[in-house]
Amino acid sequence: MSDREVRVVEQVNKTLFLGGKWREPASGASFAVEDPSTRKVLCEVSDAGERDAMEALDIAAKAQPDWQRTAPRERGEILHRAYGLLMERQEDLATLMTLEMGKPLSEARGEIAYAAEFFRWFSEEAVRIEGGFSLSPDGKSRFLIMKQAVGPCMLITPWNFPMAMGTRKIGPAIAAGCTMILKPAHQTPLSALALAGILTEAGLPEGVLSVLPTTDPGGITEPLLTDGRIRKLSFTGSTAIGRRLLEQSSGQVLRTSMELGGNAPFLVFDDADLDAAVDGAMLAKMRNIGEACTAANRIYAQSGIAEEFSRRLSERMGALRLGRGLEDNVDVGPLIDDKARKKVQDLVDDAVNLGANVLVGGGPGDGPGHFYRPTVLANVPFAAELSRTEIFGPVAPVMPFETEEEVLRASNDTEFGLVSYVYTRDLNRALRVAEALETGMVGLNQGVVSNPAAPFGGVKHSGLGREGGRVGIDEFLESKYVGIGGL
Repeated sequence: MSDREVRVVEQVNKTLFLGGKWREPASGASFAVEDPSTRKVLCEVSDAGERDAMEALDIAAKAQPDWQRTAPRERGEILHRAYGLLMERQEDLATLMTLEMGKPLSEARGEIAYAAEFFRWFSEEAVRIEGGFSLSPDGKSRFLIMKQAVGPCMLITPWNFPMAMGTRKIGPAIAAGCTMILKPAHQTPLSALALAGILTEAGLPEGVLSVLPTTDPGGITEPLLTDGRIRKLSFTGSTAIGRRLLEQSSGQVLRTSMELGGNAPFLVFDDADLDAAVDGAMLAKMRNIGEACTAANRIYAQSGIAEEFSRRLSERMGALRLGRGLEDNVDVGPLIDDKARKKVQDLVDDAVNLGANVLVGGGPGDGPGHFYRPTVLANVPFAAELSRTEIFGPVAPVMPFETEEEVLRASNDTEFGLVSYVYTRDLNRALRVAEALETGMVGLNQGVVSNPAAPFGGVKHSGLGREGGRVGIDEFLESKYVGIGGL
């Protein structure tokens, strides 16, 4: 690592963050954090266990009553100060993220800005928590509706967007007046620990937040969720783990938000602006090296333009430069680990065995890191495994279709329903297709849907609840009805 990279890593406190204090874990254990582009160890981070988790819960439960009585304006100001600090340190935080996760530095900078916007958005929502007052229909009583913090929260974030997924959950929790315990992914704990330090500088009181990196997530989440004092779980990750967490949450009937897996269809009709469609496909497929739940997983191109679309997409994908994310002019970094790379290769091999053609890429990249070359597959049959499985890598399968009815049937033939994308210049078709697609979000002639001011979330097995937008804070609030009689 360069001297600057060493400095960026060294300035992060790598012990546990328990209610505002940095402490070694009860066991004294630690684990290595690796750079996926070199496979070299960046540093050692404290490894939390069950005793640490229960101490964090004691702290959160004790702090909850005073924290929820804190003035909304004060909570909002903390978030706004944290927003400023994130933007002030954007370059160092982006470098840190690229080191532990691998994405190109330009994308990491974009994620820091995106992450900061969640704090700015929810700093403004903190003072707009509204209840209601009305007359009962029979005129004999009054209805008073209060909105109150749900209570201590468990927040679980993934490795692919280590800063933005943290702020997307922490922001509304702080705005609503909830204490919280954050468990980041063990592959990318440094961004979460850096975020804890920034929130401390911004004035977050002791007791409100704990951050517990761990290599034994089940060993700390299950006792927390079954204890009874945690009242809310917010999870972003795979559908398989989400189902398990829902089972663990059921005993205490916890409020849950689940942002789970995706299998996004990307529909290109023959009347689409092909230049715009290719631009959109590059964004929807290659954001974050394809390691995103919103990534275009199945690209359906109408038969009249499928060959030309595939050709243009292949030219763009083939021109991308693969390499370490901190190097100049790198477009595509490594996948997170070898398990992820093997999964991508297996999916490509399956599609090719069933008749798909490799137009560009199709195999691992050079070097010691977990690299996979940007790949375009043409004439992919609907029976291919990657039409049912989230690829989570830089592979764009193009599947031709004939009719609107056919492509809608194929698009909805999945247990997932997070996001879909549609490219057409026909307004009636655009609205008709957007209504028919069974997803929580639709990108209409655009390849990116994520925005802190919009409700993010899916249907079916892609999740429960919404993050961001005006409704994002509602996930951390309970409604209390007070009936007033005798007036």
